[in-house]
Amino acid sequence: MSAPELRNNPDNFCYRHPDRQSFVLCQRCLRTICAECQTPMPVGVICPECLRDQQKNSGAPRPRRPPRVLRAVRADDSRPLVTYGIIALTFFSFVVGFIPGVGSLLALLPPLLYPEFTGTFQPWRLFTVLLVHSGFWHVGLNMLALWMLGRSLEPMLGRARFLWLYLLGGLGGSVAVVLFGFTSTVVGASGAIFGLFGALLVIGRHIGANITGIAVVLGINLVITFLPLLTTAFGGSAAVQVSWQAHVGGLAVGALVGSIFARTRTLTRRSWQPWLLGGTAAGLFALLALPLAIYG
Repeated sequence: MSAPELRNNPDNFCYRHPDRQSFVLCQRCLRTICAECQTPMPVGVICPECLRDQQKNSGAPRPRRPPRVLRAVRADDSRPLVTYGIIALTFFSFVVGFIPGVGSLLALLPPLLYPEFTGTFQPWRLFTVLLVHSGFWHVGLNMLALWMLGRSLEPMLGRARFLWLYLLGGLGGSVAVVLFGFTSTVVGASGAIFGLFGALLVIGRHIGANITGIAVVLGINLVITFLPLLTTAFGGSAAVQVSWQAHVGGLAVGALVGSIFARTRTLTRRSWQPWLLGGTAAGLFALLALPLAIYG
């Protein structure tokens, strides 16, 4: 998302560092500021100019600078640390999955979510499915996609928002599997990855970016998603089974979360984000009650 065409919209960049994207606004002047230009205050963050004006008007002595370590962390705040952390945790889980029985405890098998059907209640599978994969190529390609998408999205959204997006996208994929593939056993982070695709597409469109490249890559992935299904429908046999439910569910929820972030970026609307994200999660969990009505 750092393509040259984004420079046509300066509101998407720090006014003091035009090469740095940010979704954070100064609490007073509402200008976009990057992590290095932010000064935390009781009511939010402010830019350096507003900080100087406040000190000048109040006559208060200039506050002490934070320790050097804290300044270094803030200067490097654009690093996609959550992305790197998810990749490391996923690869660690992949290796641990070679221990017999571990992978089967983390994979998503929808009936195991319902004690009414199996006498077993294992809700953690809705999220742990993101950590287990069927092979090296599966985990490698998913983590490569996460690395590519996370480097753009995480600095733009911030770490907490990016983590919300990843988890809700993954949850959306899991819920879609429960609703449309109840007897399927599913592994992989593809639902969350498609959630990142959906959010990037919506946010890119909202800020005026050229999203043609994103749309093409997403279209190719959707073709790959449905190709085994079409092959089977026409009497063939698919060598690789792909969970289209997880992909489509993650994509839809990711687009919804991306829309929430894009439309609540201003200071007056930012307080809506926790409520809207919480409502999205609550809605997804509520949909899990449908199998009880369908199969009960």
